[in-house]
Amino acid sequence: MKKILDSFIDRLHKKLIDVGSESNVQSNSRDQSEQQQQSEQQQKQNQTSIIHRKKGVKDRKGKRHRYMQNTKSPILPNDIDKYVTHHYADNNGVRIHYVTIGEGQTSIVMIHGFPDFWYTWRNQMIALMSKYQVAAIDLRGYNLSDKPQGGEYYLMLHLVSDIQVVIRHLEKDKAIIMGHDWGGAIAWFFAMYFPTMTERLIVLDFPHPSGFVRELAQNPQQQKHSAYARDFQQEGAHKQLTPESLSAWVHDPIARERYIEAFRRSDFEAMLQYYKQNYPRQPYQALPGIDLTQVNKVQAPVLQIHGLQDQWLLPGGLNSTWEWLENSWTLLTIPQAGHFVQHDAADLVSRTIENWLTL
Repeated sequence: MKKILDSFIDRLHKKLIDVGSESNVQSNSRDQSEQQQQSEQQQKQNQTSIIHRKKGVKDRKGKRHRYMQNTKSPILPNDIDKYVTHHYADNNGVRIHYVTIGEGQTSIVMIHGFPDFWYTWRNQMIALMSKYQVAAIDLRGYNLSDKPQGGEYYLMLHLVSDIQVVIRHLEKDKAIIMGHDWGGAIAWFFAMYFPTMTERLIVLDFPHPSGFVRELAQNPQQQKHSAYARDFQQEGAHKQLTPESLSAWVHDPIARERYIEAFRRSDFEAMLQYYKQNYPRQPYQALPGIDLTQVNKVQAPVLQIHGLQDQWLLPGGLNSTWEWLENSWTLLTIPQAGHFVQHDAADLVSRTIENWLTL
């Protein structure tokens, strides 16, 4: 079991190193000329930022972010934690932590996956905050959200209801739902169970649950690439995890420190309950406790983004997605991106989402 866990972490780490290496090869030949340009641009940005801050002092209390929405944002992705507002929504005694930025009339609720926390959306939050109220949650068991003890607290029904509670806490009747990995699975089910609360649906690197179950039942390659999940379902698997190993996939050293801190506040056993309680088991006919033949088709427009280098959720699960939808479906596949597509192709993902939301 430890061998498979180590392999999972090593593959995460290797993928990010490879991506970083490609970037370094392409940039080395331009380093000297770009350094001068970047220096000049940084000076201009710093001057602009100082001007914006001076203007911001005159704003009413509670409006310190408004200047950012009327200009090019001076926020760097790694620093977004300095600008967000923290909230807690209560779901039958379980407190769900989330952060917000932006003051738009429409809310976007962002749901992370494994191993991650709200900070994973930093690039997309900056891109979208000028037009939307962006809310990024910590799933139960993670970071600053509560960590109830017992597998039953991590059934999909409770995970979906956490999103419903957050939307209500935002004083909204509906929201744009956006998820990655396990957050993508939760987003799919939320859209199916709460169609009137789902304005639009955006899913990154998680096929429709019906497509995923089909691939597990029929595709030997997907079965092979899901070996890590089988291992996570074993008793005591959480004892093999550390904050450092779980954050090994994060290439940026500043961001990695944020991840290590968040994982030190997380409950590893709770994090693996997502796999124990909800990941399909042989003979792969359904998700635990859910009859997929009885769930509703998704009513909202759907945008799916999938990195084709994803080593855990293969693109075959995307086939026939239209069979489970009642509305439009837009699919973007990115050949060079892996599982963490919101990082591997951050600008493309952000621009695609921003443009799709205007359709």
